[in-house]
Amino acid sequence: MTRLVLILAAFAAGTALADGPKPARLVPDDIAQLASTGPGTGTSGVAGIRSVVLSGDPAAAGLYTIRVIVPPHTTIRAHTHRDARSATVVAGRWYFGYGDKAGADARALPPGSFYTEPANAPHYAQTRDEGATVDITGYGPSDTVYVEAANDPRDAK
Repeated sequence: MTRLVLILAAFAAGTALADGPKPARLVPDDIAQLASTGPGTGTSGVAGIRSVVLSGDPAAAGLYTIRVIVPPHTTIRAHTHRDARSATVVAGRWYFGYGDKAGADARALPPGSFYTEPANAPHYAQTRDEGATVDITGYGPSDTVYVEAANDPRDAK
């Protein structure tokens, strides 16, 4: 019986690894041609933000990467995601902070900066006079839950 359990566990692990990301080599022109997903799974839902899935599917189990293109003067209020994520600022200046309320303590992150979004940890972000492009990677399924439900821009008011 123990042998059967070990064989099944090894098979399951191999299957999980086989379901990883598909091969992708995207240059900027390729990425520019990808369809924008708008306020999809794992995104803030804030109007004006473009989201593009670079790899995987944030709504499904597995590794994914999304790119968010955020216009100037945009605020994303405090929210969480069920999955742990990491991100790299690709262009512009991204102001990012941890906590239940967006505040002046957000750190300015120029291109090349890296940060993490621990699972279920409240965080917020904003742009000022300059927009930003950020690549975010996680292991789905993802979600977005605003700390204060009234701040959720996806809810029709």
